[in-house]
Amino acid sequence: MKFDFNVDREIGKASTIPSRFYTDPEVFEAAKDAVFMRSWQWVGDTDLVKVPGQVSPFSLLEGCLDEPMIVTRDKDDSIHCLSNVCTHRGNIVVEGSSNANTLRCRYHGRRFGLDGSVQFMPEFEGVEGFPCDADNLAQVPFGVWRKFLFVNPNPLIELQEFVRQMEDRVGWMQIEEFRHFPDRGREYLVQGHWALYVDNYLEGFHIPYIHASLSETLDYGAYNTILLDHGNLQLGVAADGEPAFDLPSDHPDYGTRVGAFYFWLFPNLMFNFYPWGLSINVVRPIAPGLTKVTFIPYVWDESKLGQGSGAALDRVEREDEAVVELVQRGVRSRYYDRGRYSPKRESGVHQFHSMLAERLG
Repeated sequence: MKFDFNVDREIGKASTIPSRFYTDPEVFEAAKDAVFMRSWQWVGDTDLVKVPGQVSPFSLLEGCLDEPMIVTRDKDDSIHCLSNVCTHRGNIVVEGSSNANTLRCRYHGRRFGLDGSVQFMPEFEGVEGFPCDADNLAQVPFGVWRKFLFVNPNPLIELQEFVRQMEDRVGWMQIEEFRHFPDRGREYLVQGHWALYVDNYLEGFHIPYIHASLSETLDYGAYNTILLDHGNLQLGVAADGEPAFDLPSDHPDYGTRVGAFYFWLFPNLMFNFYPWGLSINVVRPIAPGLTKVTFIPYVWDESKLGQGSGAALDRVEREDEAVVELVQRGVRSRYYDRGRYSPKRESGVHQFHSMLAERLG
């Protein structure tokens, strides 16, 4: 299905994506296949299947795509991502994380290897052409960047290309040594459209008006958005006296007191690097007016927690949530359809809208 969501490539001439995008259930459903089924999604780190024989089921973009999948590590120490739907009658094969030699559907006993290949089916004597490739669990394209696992059901680009420019900026960090601190994680339900949440993230324009505490830790005048091939980077320059990265001399930002690297990767992933570590933010669409946002923290230097721009993340999130919910009410108005962009402060939003318009035709 095609939608008339043209966004002019020149930001000075462009108007924002029409308000219908944020309110129409038909558009919301179309985006599931046009946007999310063709995008790289973060699903966890490789500790999900740390040793051979481990099996970990998950639902891809729970509440949106709800696609049942499994990550396995086979006896040869190779990782696989598979459909978690039995090829016999559609039952869910793996119901919980476990250690296993095989995958067995408890409905009728069909058995699969950890690579998804069908191995055995009771009482199938006389079935012609069985087994065939269609009887194997479907292989789902996946990739690993550093210690993080990504899945993409229908990729347009390889994972390494997707993260290449982020790797160029943060590759000097010892990311494999970052430790997951689940107790510091947070989950939020936002009464607003997922793309409104992304819009808000993609500009520092609102920081002085909405985030008083964050504004004190950043130099707003030096705040800068750098457009990348598959997303963008907001470079948060630390205010005087605030913590900053000790960048290597060959880094492109060497000499700048960077307090935060805010990476957005199309369409719904944020990788926020602070001197203490990393907060991965996953934006999950639930309905046109409901979004789940999850913060997943990985700590590098525990001594720097509670300092600088990465200190009051819960407060900043609640402030963002409040304004996004107000905007959700506003875009439903009969008196609003499209706005204009600030070329200096909203280039990231313009990029996002252009990418959405392209995907939706």
